[in-house]
Amino acid sequence: MSLPDGLAGGGRASPGGLVLRIENLSKHFGGARALDGVSFGVGPREVHGLLGQNGSGKSTLIKVLAGFHEPDPGARLWVGGTEVALPIPPGGFRALGISFVHQHLGLIPSLTVLENLLISDFATEDRWRIGWKAEGRRARDLFVRYGLAIDPSEPVSRLSPVVRALLAIVRAFDQLREVRTAAGSQGLLVLDEPTPFLPAADVRELFRLVREIVRDGASVIFVSHDIDEVLEITDRATVLRDGRVAGTFETRSVTKDDIVRMIVGRRVELKRAPSAARGRSGDARVRVWGLDGGSVEGLSLDVAAGEIIGLTGLIGSGYDEVVYLLYGATRATAGVLEIEGERHELAPMTPTAAIGAGCVLVPGDRQNAGAVGTLSVLDNVSLPVLETVANGWSIRGSRLAANATVLAERFDVRPRDPALPIGALSGGNQQKVVLAKWLQLKPRLILLDEPTQGVDIGAREQVFEAVRQAARDGACVLCASSDFEQLEAICDRVAIFSRGRAVSELAGDEITKSAIAEHCYKGADSARGETVP
Repeated sequence: MSLPDGLAGGGRASPGGLVLRIENLSKHFGGARALDGVSFGVGPREVHGLLGQNGSGKSTLIKVLAGFHEPDPGARLWVGGTEVALPIPPGGFRALGISFVHQHLGLIPSLTVLENLLISDFATEDRWRIGWKAEGRRARDLFVRYGLAIDPSEPVSRLSPVVRALLAIVRAFDQLREVRTAAGSQGLLVLDEPTPFLPAADVRELFRLVREIVRDGASVIFVSHDIDEVLEITDRATVLRDGRVAGTFETRSVTKDDIVRMIVGRRVELKRAPSAARGRSGDARVRVWGLDGGSVEGLSLDVAAGEIIGLTGLIGSGYDEVVYLLYGATRATAGVLEIEGERHELAPMTPTAAIGAGCVLVPGDRQNAGAVGTLSVLDNVSLPVLETVANGWSIRGSRLAANATVLAERFDVRPRDPALPIGALSGGNQQKVVLAKWLQLKPRLILLDEPTQGVDIGAREQVFEAVRQAARDGACVLCASSDFEQLEAICDRVAIFSRGRAVSELAGDEITKSAIAEHCYKGADSARGETVP
C-alpha cells in the first residue's frame, strides 16, 4: 500500500497480516488517563466488536483513528500492511482506507440521497462539474448491488431511520472506492453505535448489509453496548475497561456472562425486582401509570417524598425519554401523572401545565434547552418568576436583582455577578444557574437529565448537594443518567431500562457502579421475558 506524503511511517509490515494494528496506544488529558497501553488489531474481512462502559476509552480510541486526538508518544499504527506515522492528520483516515459511520450518521436531511452520497467528494476533490445523470445511475447500481430500494432523488428527510443508517454505511464504504482501487485494499469501516434507535427487524437488515460489505472484502470495527448484537455480528471482539484492554476473544467461544464480567471487572449477582420500578406505594407522593411515548412502553412507578430515583440503561433503551414525556416536552401517547393526589393526563401535557402542577425539568442540553446563552444570569433565573414581580405594566427590577443575588450566593455561582451573560460562565456554574432557576419554585417533582454532564469535579458535588437538599425539603426526584457513579452517589433506587421498559431495580446498598452496569448489559434478557440469574 502506497501511503500519501505525511502518513508513511517506518515501513515495517503489519504484524500478523492484520488490516489494522495498534500497539501501545496511550492518551492522557491533563492528569486523567483515557487509554493506557492499548494494543488492538483487526483482521482481513473481519467484523471486530469494541465494547466497554462509558469512560472505558472506546471513544478516545476511535478519535485517535479519526485524527481528532493525538496519542501520547510511543504508540504505533499499521494500516493495510504499512506502518503509519502518528498522529493521523485531520481527514487523513480517508487516504488510509478508513471510513466512519457515527451514531448520528452525518447525513443532511434537507439534501437528496445522491447529494449526501457525493458531499464528501465536494469537500475533498477539485470538481468543477458534476454529471448528475451519470452519478445517479452509479448510485442506483450501488444500491441494487447491496439489495437496497433507495431512490437517489429522494430527500433524506423522508427516509426511515433504518434506511438512513443503511445509506450512511453504503456511503462510507463507497467513499473508499478510490483507495481500494489504487492500493488493493478493501478498506476498514468503523461503525460507532449504529443500532441503538433501531427496532430488531431493522437491526437485522443493517447486519445483512454489513455482511454483504464484508463479503466484498472490507473489514469492520463494530462499536456497541449491546452484547447480543456483538455476539451475532462479530467474529472477534475487544473489551476496554478503565482505558486498558480487558480481553480480546473469538465471539463464538464466549458467553454473554463472560463478556459482562470482562466489562464490569467482576461478577455481581443480580436480583430482579418483583415489580420493576415500583417503589414505596404506601407513602408515594408522585405516581405514574401506564406511560407510553417514544420508545417507552407501559411505565408505572411510585416516588416517595424526598426520594431520588435514578433511571438508566444502555443507549436507546428509553430511560432518557421518561423525564421529557412526563414534562410534556415530548408528547406522550398515554399515561397518568399523579402529584399529591392531583391527576394529570400525560397525552395532552405541556411544559406550562407541568410547571403549574409543581414539576420542573433540568434538561441534558444545558446551553440550548436549559438557558438562554445571550441573557444574563439575572435574566435567566428571573424567567420563571417574572409574573410574581410584575406591577401592572412594569417589572420590579430591584426585586429581581435582589433575588438573583440571593440565588447566586445560595448555589455558589461564580463569579458573583448576576449581570454577566450566562454564556461567560463555566459549565458547572451554568448548571448551578439552571438549578437555581427551577429549584427556587420549590417544585414537588424534579426531573433531571444528565445533571452533571460537562460539569467539573468541584461543581459536580455542589450539584449533587443541591439535588439532595431539594429532596430533604420533600421534593420527589427522577434522575435520568448514563453516569453510574452519579447514580450510586445520589439515588435511593435505580430503575434499569431495556427496549423501552423498566426491567429491574436496585435499592439502597445494592446500588453500585458495577451492579448497575451488569443489570444494564443483562437488561435485554429481562425485556424479552427471560429470567435474570
